[in-house]
Amino acid sequence: MDMGLRGRVALVTGASTGIGAATARAFGAEGARVALTYRTNKDKATRVAEEVESAGGEALTVRLDLEDRAGIAAAVSEVVERWGGVDVLVANAVRWGGSDFSARFEDVPAEEWQAMVDANLLGTVEVVRQVLPSMRARRWGRIVLVSSGVAEEGLPGPGPYGTAKSGLHGMARALAWNAGSDGVLVNVVAPGLTLTERVPSLGSQYVDAFAAAVPSRRLSTPDDVARLVTFLGSEANGNLTGELVREGSSAARAPHVGG
Repeated sequence: MDMGLRGRVALVTGASTGIGAATARAFGAEGARVALTYRTNKDKATRVAEEVESAGGEALTVRLDLEDRAGIAAAVSEVVERWGGVDVLVANAVRWGGSDFSARFEDVPAEEWQAMVDANLLGTVEVVRQVLPSMRARRWGRIVLVSSGVAEEGLPGPGPYGTAKSGLHGMARALAWNAGSDGVLVNVVAPGLTLTERVPSLGSQYVDAFAAAVPSRRLSTPDDVARLVTFLGSEANGNLTGELVREGSSAARAPHVGG
């Protein structure tokens, strides 16, 4: 299938590893111009950029920190200056961290809640605000917000991360109505536990238990998620907007493991 992405400009945030890196490579394979953002892993982002170009796309690496509003504007401006605008945004960057699962809700400091919401929700809002003008001007755009199954299902323990991610769902619904008449489609992808570089640290017993609890009896790879994101961010997606798509290994379809 021709995704209609050749020559399109795709901005993929958090693209130095995992789902973001796989998504950048997938857009590159479709002949897109891909701006990959990183916060600290410049060397890894550079290697992914090389892979994008080997796959047939063009690549640009840009530093972006979700907690730096001025830096977000500068990053998007760099992409627009290079390629004239942004056609596709994949908002994948995330701020990890927070209390351990054993912490009580009332013991989580307000500062931790603020940090999670500032980065994972308001930081993403700012990226969207910066790319929308060029999409409206082109009368075409695709926005894919990467959430998490945790936003619906939750996890044992406190919830700043899941709460921040769930805000993306409401934003997508509002934005679908706000920008739809300008040709901009907005959707959310909610991956579950995905076989990224971080997963082996969980231990095989937990990984196997999660896999046994999902319909396909296997956990998704970053490439599985990337293929879904690429479709939603392409011309092949003709009119799907305002939707939450639970990717196959999403925790929203599985019982808790160990909690």
